[in-house]
This record gives sequence, C-alpha cells and structure tokens, in this order.
Amino acid sequence: MSRLKVVFWKEFADYFSSRRFLILFIIICITGSSITYIASQIIGQDITKASVGFIFLKLFTSSAGALPSFTFFISFFGPLIGIILGFDAINSEHSRGTMSLVLSQPIFRDSLINGKFLAGLATVAIMLISIILVISGLGLSTLGIVPNLAEILRIGIFFVASVIYIGFWLSLGILFSILFRRTASSALASIAVWIFFTFFIYMVASVIADQLVPVTHTATAEMITKNEYLKKMIMRISPATLFEEIAVAVLNPSVRVFGFVLPAQVKGLIPNPLSLGQSIMVIWPQFVGLIALMVICFAISYVIFMRQEIRAT
Repeated sequence: MSRLKVVFWKEFADYFSSRRFLILFIIICITGSSITYIASQIIGQDITKASVGFIFLKLFTSSAGALPSFTFFISFFGPLIGIILGFDAINSEHSRGTMSLVLSQPIFRDSLINGKFLAGLATVAIMLISIILVISGLGLSTLGIVPNLAEILRIGIFFVASVIYIGFWLSLGILFSILFRRTASSALASIAVWIFFTFFIYMVASVIADQLVPVTHTATAEMITKNEYLKKMIMRISPATLFEEIAVAVLNPSVRVFGFVLPAQVKGLIPNPLSLGQSIMVIWPQFVGLIALMVICFAISYVIFMRQEIRAT
C-alpha cells in the first residue's frame, strides 16, 4: 500500500503541474461557466413558466442558442480529458528510459499501473467537482434559488457517472499506451475509438437495424418499434450513449423511458416527476454497463502490463 501511495502522489503532482492539464482545465472552466451563465439568464427570464421544483437542475441541462448544455459538453469533451491524461502514461516511461529504473526500485508493477490510474481518476474527480461548484455558485447568484436535497443528490449521481465515464477513456488511453511504444500512435488510436463511439456508432446502428428490421412506407408500428429498439441496443455499446442516458434521466426527473415510445405505452401515466429512487431504477442498467466498461478496459490493461516484457535500455 505504501508503494501505491508513492506512485499515486507522484503521478497526481505531475498531472496538476503539467501545462496541458492546466490549459485544458481553464478552457473547460471558462466554457462550462459561460454555458451555465447564459442558461441561468434564460431560466431566470422564464422562471414563472418553469416547472415547480428541480429548477436548479436546469443549469446543467439547458442550452442557449448555439451553446450546448453542460451535460453535452461533458459527454463530448470528457473523453478527450481522459485520453489526454492516459495516452502516454506507460509508453512515456519507455521513451524516457525510466521504466526499468522505476521497477528496479521496491515498486511492483501493479502498484505502478494502479497508482497511475487512481491518480488520473482523482485528477478528473477534483476537476469535475470544481466545475460543478462554480456552476452551482453561478446558479445561486443569478437565480437566487437554493437546491434542495433531492437536487444535490441528483447532481452527486451525475458527478459519479461523469467520473466513471471519463475513467473509461482514461483506462482506454492507458491500454493504448501499453500496446504502443510511441505516444503519437497511442493518442491516434484513442482518438479513433472516441470518434467511432461518438459519431460512427449512430450510422453503424442504423445500418444494422435497417438490415435486420427494415422499415418501409408500409411498416407497422410494431416494426418501427423493433427497429428503434434494436438501434438503441446497438448504440448502448458506446459509453457516450450510456452516459447521455444517465445524465438525462438523473437531471430530468420527468424522464421515464429512452428512445422511441408509442402513445399507447405512455397512455394513462401521470406526468409527475420521478423520485430519486425511481430515477435510479431507470438508469441502473446504464450505470452498471458504464462501470463494467471501465473495469474491463482497465483489467485488460492490467493483465497486459503485468505480462509485458520490460528490458533495461
């Protein structure tokens, strides 16, 4: 445990002292604060028409003109944070010739990779909680509304989901930093996976769903529903889709289902906001899937690194 702490604090200090992290952190803070400030102005102007309760959560979900919501911002740029923190975690040690030197000390391999991963997660957590506190402060000053306990808990769940989501991309960056000795190759491979899961997964899901359950002008409602259901299931292999569904359901208590819904499926439902426990039940499969993706990706990295041959250079 003492060896793990040594690696953790060393990597933690390196992350916070690196210029790329500081620049990225400043950009995210400025952009997130700007989005939230404009959204708070819109909510304040229309506060009499807003739904009773959960107004504070709209700071994280409201978009203003060309500016997206804060949840979309995290969904889109969060992977880049994880990739930037992890793409050179291991191969940079090889390129500097310090890997064999570090492992010649009383530090085990598992302590090294675990310390790097936990330091990255801690860095992401501190960065996200700082941005959320800035957003909450702006909301308090502009709206004059204090969040209730339910809103605070929902924001906390959103924070945990954001850390796990970015943690997946951090573990992916670490995986490619183990597989590739060049930092440029690991960065390009990580970005390629991000592009696929962010953009191309929608096209792939549509093509597969249309081939298996074609929808024509004579298609029935049941066929359309099956097509949309299959498309949504394929898209859920993407961590971005899982995170978006978690964010939508947690920060919008009125959300009960995802995807295409027939009028008959919602007939008779009372349009009241769900309780926190009910919202958790809605997102529980997505939450477990997101955790599983992060754990599996890091486990693969762990096994490969433990079996990798390291020679003194």
